[in-house]
Amino acid sequence: LVQRARQLGADCLATGHYVRVEACEPDGMVRLYRAIDLRKDQSYVLYTLSQEQLRFLRFPLGRLTKPEVRTLARGFGLPVADKAESQEICFVGNRSYADFVAERRPDVREPGEIVTRDGHVLGEHQGLVHHTVGQRRGLGIAASKPYFVLELDTQTNRLVVGDRDRAQTASILASDVSFTSGEWPSSAVTCDIAVRYRGAPSHAVVTPGPEADREATIVFPPGNGPIASAGQAIVFYRGDEVLGGGTIEHVARPGLARVAP
Repeated sequence: LVQRARQLGADCLATGHYVRVEACEPDGMVRLYRAIDLRKDQSYVLYTLSQEQLRFLRFPLGRLTKPEVRTLARGFGLPVADKAESQEICFVGNRSYADFVAERRPDVREPGEIVTRDGHVLGEHQGLVHHTVGQRRGLGIAASKPYFVLELDTQTNRLVVGDRDRAQTASILASDVSFTSGEWPSSAVTCDIAVRYRGAPSHAVVTPGPEADREATIVFPPGNGPIASAGQAIVFYRGDEVLGGGTIEHVARPGLARVAP
């Protein structure tokens, strides 16, 4: 979209994402920050933006709350001023996320077993599409302790669950890593990380590998790791600033070998 805007001769491109950008002197670097309205913050999905893109983009909603945006929209007479909040992904439309996925993978709605890591059957799920890693509520099983989703095993159509200690992450190997500064760190970075959209941050140490590999190892203090799974985005924060992120390649659980740096 940025490329198309440049081709049209635009001076900048404004989007409706709830994030902030600030140009910092004297180096001229543009930094990406969480939105003022943390309930609407979308910084998690924009960690891949480069310095060139950040300089070209404008995010006018980043310093406003949603009620303030609605007030402005009413003042301009916009018909969407009181439109209901959307709870689905933008490209899904009026369908549910489950319907969207099931159209492409009908098998994800087939019932299957809910099992622990050692294979003990606890119940039956009504389709893997209805569950996500880290989920605790709505599993449909009666147990004396809470269980968390550890894995969606699409090969056996099993929903693998376990207690919190088994679910938490000790370390993560991330691939396709990028930093919003455009500079590859030469040493470990202490920061907060998020592994889901508007997820609670976890303290961690990010150790980048060789720049050519675009990989990093993220290690968490014992007992403080998030519940994460391969394929999720992992985003690095320092306060409200987005430092960068990548894609989770491998997760090491407590008691298991850590990811090799």
